[in-house]
This record gives sequence, C-alpha cells and structure tokens, in this order.
Amino acid sequence: MVCNVDKLTYAANTNNLRGIEHMTNYRFERVDICNRTRMLEIFDGFKPDAVLHLAAESHVDRSIADTDVFVQTNVVGTVNLLNAALEHWRSQGSNSDFRFLHVSTDEVYGDLEDDGSLFHESTPYNPSSPYSASKAASDFMVSSWHRTYGLPVLITNCSNNYGPFQNIEKLIPHMITRALGQETLPVYGKGTNIRDWLHVDDHVAALDLILRKGRPGERYNVGGGNERNNLSVVERICEHLDQLKPMDGKSYRELITFVTDRPGHDLRYAVDASRLTSELGWAPRHNFETGLTQTVNWYLENQWWWHYERPSEPDQAG
Repeated sequence: MVCNVDKLTYAANTNNLRGIEHMTNYRFERVDICNRTRMLEIFDGFKPDAVLHLAAESHVDRSIADTDVFVQTNVVGTVNLLNAALEHWRSQGSNSDFRFLHVSTDEVYGDLEDDGSLFHESTPYNPSSPYSASKAASDFMVSSWHRTYGLPVLITNCSNNYGPFQNIEKLIPHMITRALGQETLPVYGKGTNIRDWLHVDDHVAALDLILRKGRPGERYNVGGGNERNNLSVVERICEHLDQLKPMDGKSYRELITFVTDRPGHDLRYAVDASRLTSELGWAPRHNFETGLTQTVNWYLENQWWWHYERPSEPDQAG
C-alpha cells in the first residue's frame, strides 16, 4: 500500500496519477508537509513501513526571488516529517524495519571547476543559492535525527534529472516546449555551465535499491555520468527537433538567445556514485543521447500534458 502526500503546488500535475489513482493499493492525501497535525494523523492512520521524502521546492530562480517558501517547505516541512516519523518508529519498536529516505541534491556541495573533479559523499557542503542552502539545512536535520534519536535514515544527493513528466520550468522540457512554440530559447551567460544528467528511471531504480538495501545513517550520491554543458544540451534538442518536426526553412538553433547570467550560478556539477555501485550494485542504464531522444519524443507526443502550464519564471540554464 502506498500513500502519496502532496500539497499540489503550481509544479504538480494530477495527470501524472492517471493509471494508478484508482488502484486499491494506492491512496492520495492532499496535505502540506508543514501541517504537523495532519502529518501526525497520516502516520497514525497509515502506519508506513518506510517514508520516501521527495517533497521540496526545487526551482533555483524562484528561491532567489522568494526564499520564504523554500525555508518553510524544505526545512520546516522536513522537521515535521522527521518528528512524525520518529514518533511512529518509536511506537513500532526500535527493532522494526522502518526506513526514512530523504532525497536531496548535489547542489548542496556548491560547484566544481572544469577539471575532472567529482563530488564525493565526504565533500564539504558549500551551497550557493537559497534553494541549495535550504536543502543543505534539511540534510543536516535528517542526519541529526539519526545521530541524536537513532532514527534509521538514508540520504541521497542526486545530479540533474531529466525524462518524461518533468515540469516544463526545468531546462530540458523548458527548451523543448519553447522551441515547439517557436519562442526564443534563453540560455544563461555563454551556456558553459556543466551538469551531470541522470535519467529519471535510473534515479527511481537507485532510490528503490537504497531504500531496501542501504545502510541507515549513510548517504549515497546518485549521478548519471553524463556531463554536458547547457548550450550543447540545448543544441542537441534543436537538432532532434529539426529532424522530428522541422520548421519552415530554418533550424531551431536560430531561436537560441544568450541572456544575463543568474546570480551565484554554479559552474559545474559532477558526482561520484561509486559507493552506490560498489555497495549496492547500482549503475545507470540510460546514456544521455538515447535518453534525450526519448524525452524529446515524449514531449512531442504528449502536448496535451504540458500545453496548459507555462511557468512565469523559466529556469533558463538548469
């Protein structure tokens, strides 16, 4: 039995629940994790064997414009979940198999030079944006609940995700959907910022494995091993669209426009996922070229899903 708790913010899309919403082993609760009373009620009624904490505000540009909701959801909301989980775990007996998996980001580490270095689980935290600072704070809260109270927690820090069903304020779907509307494709600075791209299917497989076999108290980096600079990603999207849905007499590349860089924009992210591989046997199965092609095709074939939602503050460079 799965209980899905979601506030349904602007980033939610209930169409994602098609196919599962009527399953007998699925339940949906529209609840803000900052509502402590309701979270305690859900834990008491549902009595979960595990918690996968993916609830977060994650749009960097929005965190720069308005930090309050990021602190409230990512920090206060996480504390509410931890307290509810701790009360539930204690009621079940400390020998239960309960697990609390907190899903975080590689952005908590700051950024890297373009020199082949990687983020390791032992890399000191150095967040650059209000978003990454709020996630760093939540990571510390989770680890402290383990050390202080013994709560069996796991933490993951992943690189940039991509794939079907991603909100169109994120770089790859943002560029695909704008290109299909023949709108400009705004790229921060010179487009030289580098990201390590992780297909959503690979991320889900990692989370499932870590939840079942990970060591409580540990953190695991999850990366796709697919480093690309932002401009090259946008150019590849344009090349795919030139083949799949050509514009009259011109290339989608002509829509690329360089804009003023974002404050504190991290240069490069790249994670070392060798612990996850050596301890648990995980490895990414999607190479970026194939995954990107599939993703472009998905947004082409599912315009009904994304056409109505256009973000007011696009994430231009990921």
